[in-house]
Amino acid sequence: MHTPRPSTEPLPRDAKEFRPLTGNEAIARGAWEAGVRVAAAYPGTPSTEILENLATYPVEDLHAQWSTNEKVALDVAIGASFAGCRALASMKHVGLNVAADAFMTATYIGVNGGLVLTVCDDPGIHSSQNEQDSRIYAMLASVPVLEPSDAQEALDYTKLAFEISEQFDTPVIVRGTTRLSHTRSPVAVGERVVPPARGFVEKPSKNVMIPAHARARHLVVLEREERLKDYFATSPLNSCEIADTSFGIVTAGTCYPYVREVLPDASVLKLGASWPLSDKLLRDFCESVDRIFVVEELEPVIEKEIAALGFAVSGKSLFPRAGEFSPEVVRAGFVKAGILPPQPASNGWTPELVIRPPVLCAGCPHTSSFLAVRAAGARVAGDIGCYTLGCLDPLRGLDTCVAMGSSIGNAIGMSKAGETKPIVATIGDSTFLHAGLPALIDAVYNQANIAVMLLDNHITAMTGGQEHPGTGKTLRGEVAPQIDYAALIRAIGVKWVRTVDSYDLAATQQALREAIAYRGVAVLISNRPCVLDPVKIKGPPLEIVTGQCTACQSCMNLGCPALTWSDQWFEGRHRVKIDPALCIGCTLCAQVCTVDCIKIAAPVTP
Repeated sequence: MHTPRPSTEPLPRDAKEFRPLTGNEAIARGAWEAGVRVAAAYPGTPSTEILENLATYPVEDLHAQWSTNEKVALDVAIGASFAGCRALASMKHVGLNVAADAFMTATYIGVNGGLVLTVCDDPGIHSSQNEQDSRIYAMLASVPVLEPSDAQEALDYTKLAFEISEQFDTPVIVRGTTRLSHTRSPVAVGERVVPPARGFVEKPSKNVMIPAHARARHLVVLEREERLKDYFATSPLNSCEIADTSFGIVTAGTCYPYVREVLPDASVLKLGASWPLSDKLLRDFCESVDRIFVVEELEPVIEKEIAALGFAVSGKSLFPRAGEFSPEVVRAGFVKAGILPPQPASNGWTPELVIRPPVLCAGCPHTSSFLAVRAAGARVAGDIGCYTLGCLDPLRGLDTCVAMGSSIGNAIGMSKAGETKPIVATIGDSTFLHAGLPALIDAVYNQANIAVMLLDNHITAMTGGQEHPGTGKTLRGEVAPQIDYAALIRAIGVKWVRTVDSYDLAATQQALREAIAYRGVAVLISNRPCVLDPVKIKGPPLEIVTGQCTACQSCMNLGCPALTWSDQWFEGRHRVKIDPALCIGCTLCAQVCTVDCIKIAAPVTP
């Protein structure tokens, strides 16, 4: 039976220096070492740091950019590949949905310079609107997937992905997960090696996907998949570790260290390449053990392949299809299978976790916007960003949220369906540029009666403060042309366009009422920078004049984390206090106070 290297050994390399890297940092390092010349992405947790780290390497080595969305990022990378350079596009799992149109055709075209997609899935939905398994896309596109299990493999596999891409004329996915992206471990790093430039290859039958060309290329894709299966059958990416043969485990990615932690002496087939799967590799391993288990996040991709070969296999009957795996989840599955004994009941005291729901930051400019839309009694279509938290108590300002840029299209549909309430779409500045523009054009073209609230906080805040075309800076911090939202929106054909200071609650509410009253498409730009990114904003804090507070709770409707209940009471209700460490002095609470008891605290002198 084929027995590649033990998985604890890295792929062959000259280990002259070790660094503690996260998975995302290691992917960036691997791309740089592989000689990448162009890299593009749209920020999205858990993938954001890949491009942020690539941008720290010399500009002479590579061009790194934030693109307006993931499809544009992939198109940029495809263009660089056409030109003969190694290129990388990075995104989170839902970003692959956005890039899917280009991705599905790129697999037919193949590559000139190596083309790698780093796609970071989010099992457990830590920061996403859904869970997806990107291997399903790879199966659909007949594109190979490499799954590193730690940061060292993240670097090694990324480098190898470019070689596979050029050897087999295919895009390659390097699949990460939240756990891999943000976990740090020692990594042996190497030097940058830039392959010779290939130059553009003038071959329309390969580069231009009209139907006549695509029919022939589809056959090439299918033949390529068979060659990849043969390659992965003997590749050191896949390692077979035989010990006790009473059972064996097939696993991939970050599930591998969980398996090894729970069952250190088990026979394991570790798949560094989880698609396409070699029938021979799977069959040889399955025939060497008595029982077969598959541990994989999220979908039963490997399990179904083994079952199709005629083997009895246990996978999703023991391990969930939803949620992030952990050693505890893996242990519970093997307890259920009878491989491990049940854990003894703990007699110790387990502290109860305090539930801390997510909230908008103290002084967040989105707070006034959602107070205004709630006061307007509107039906509110929301979007993806920090402001999605406006759906929670006490703001309760959103009715729907689907995907990046969906708010305006959803609002159009509500309008055309006859929704009786006023219809408002809320969308952030980065999201608007990502996917909101086409929907706004559609609203004008189809004469929808909606109000759009563009929440411009001058940054891509949700993912940590990345630049975009509305900020006037590039990924590397260089000065760039800056979008004029009002001019852009008027150019689309919107007649009612107004900008308001987000910290002026009365003006915001009045402007939104006027926008709703307008017959047609109205756009209100709510304009204030994020209080955290790119710099933390901090003004003189406010304080409660305790003797005047009537405990009316009006300020608590803001949901500001700087506002809490004090130990003092008034007519059976808690009075309010302000945490000066959190308060940034935005004055929104003072604007809603019914008895004018919120004042600027005495300034602190150094």
